[in-house]
Amino acid sequence: MIHPILRPLAVAAVLAGCASLPSEPRPDAAFVVLGAEGAPIARAVTTAATCPAITIDGRTATMAVRAPHSPIPLRGKHFSASFHPDAVSTPVLSCETPLPAGVKQVSVAGQPLPLPAAEPTRIVVIGDTGCRLKGKEFQDCNDPRAYPFARVAASAAAWKPDLVVHVGDFHYREDPCPADRPGCAGSPYGYGWDAWNADFFAPARTLLAAAPWVIARGNHESCARGGQGWWRFLDAHAYDPAANCDDPATDERADYADPYAVPLGGGAQLIVFDSANTNWRGFKPGDPAIARYTDTWRKVAVLARRQRYNIAVDHHPLYAYGASRDARTGAVTLFGGDAGLTQVFGALDPRLLPATIDVLLSGHVHLWEQTSFTSDHPTQFVAGFAGTAEDVVPLPKTPPAGQTPAPGAVLEAMSSWIDGFGFMTMERTGPDAWRVIVHDRDGKERNTCTVEGRRSRCAVPQV
Repeated sequence: MIHPILRPLAVAAVLAGCASLPSEPRPDAAFVVLGAEGAPIARAVTTAATCPAITIDGRTATMAVRAPHSPIPLRGKHFSASFHPDAVSTPVLSCETPLPAGVKQVSVAGQPLPLPAAEPTRIVVIGDTGCRLKGKEFQDCNDPRAYPFARVAASAAAWKPDLVVHVGDFHYREDPCPADRPGCAGSPYGYGWDAWNADFFAPARTLLAAAPWVIARGNHESCARGGQGWWRFLDAHAYDPAANCDDPATDERADYADPYAVPLGGGAQLIVFDSANTNWRGFKPGDPAIARYTDTWRKVAVLARRQRYNIAVDHHPLYAYGASRDARTGAVTLFGGDAGLTQVFGALDPRLLPATIDVLLSGHVHLWEQTSFTSDHPTQFVAGFAGTAEDVVPLPKTPPAGQTPAPGAVLEAMSSWIDGFGFMTMERTGPDAWRVIVHDRDGKERNTCTVEGRRSRCAVPQV
């Protein structure tokens, strides 16, 4: 029995001992992705050998393994866009738990996770977020002015979205930083966890904690590039260890995934489709991708008949302009949407996407852009301006007469912002109406647009 005089000291000693007990370490990343029918999935990525605990409405269990604890293996120089056997890939474990309908509270290792709104009305749209290290193009990843994705993510989180839509291209750190480039010195590179964490999970932390995510796959996440990490960490589909981009022999399966719908309520939905392995030059006869993307289009069409208002989400724009400048003459040339998808989709419908698609959200071109048409084509938004090195060739306020971004599309309105980093937001104002705002990296409004059905118009043609 403890003497009453000593009792406070004993209690203090016990409390001190409790305070020093190790708590479960938090995973390197924890977030929520929405899959088919908007089903929420809690994800965690950890360098620990076991999955963390998840607490759902007061009940605690261990998360299930999505991909086992290991380094991401090298595919080999004959298959990868970049091959660096010296690139570091810390062993990492991917974990997940499907969340039940009506869940009220979820945390992973004590870290609260955001839950989906029944009818999300505030949506952040971002894309092309990684820091470019490849070939002859090197971005100063260590300079927050040159690579501002962490700032963009924090500003987008401060807007308090119900949902985040990422239109693809997460991973850009493919080659080692040159020895004479201090702006990216020490950056991890290659396709392992270290590069993925530096390029996406670490800078996106505030936004991952703010709202659930709907995620499209970009060409940087094709099997020949960052596809191994894509399947381990981000894809909303079930993980298939026999088609996860580790073995190039299975790329014909792993480079494609079925489209799926995420309900928004009020007769509206997002339809996410995978365009990662398209070819901007177009496909040669007999290319297996033709059959794959034909199947994608048909499944999108089935999904789009289920709701009255449909917003498609993919990486490659179909109805937008890009621009290139001739290095010798300085002449600027405009180009339209992706040639491979235009080829396949156009053989099924001259409009490219099914008639029940009203809006397309994409990335790939490193700028912000809006197009709207008097013809029966969806309005297009491009939001590829959240982090990676920007395109700097300006788009015209009005394209030359007769020049269209898609076959048969008659342009009515166009707006763009070149060489500026930021994010886009969509706030629902009616059954088929949205207020769109273009924000800079600090969250300041740079342009506003309205969407009514499949038509859109912005306040200024160029920011």
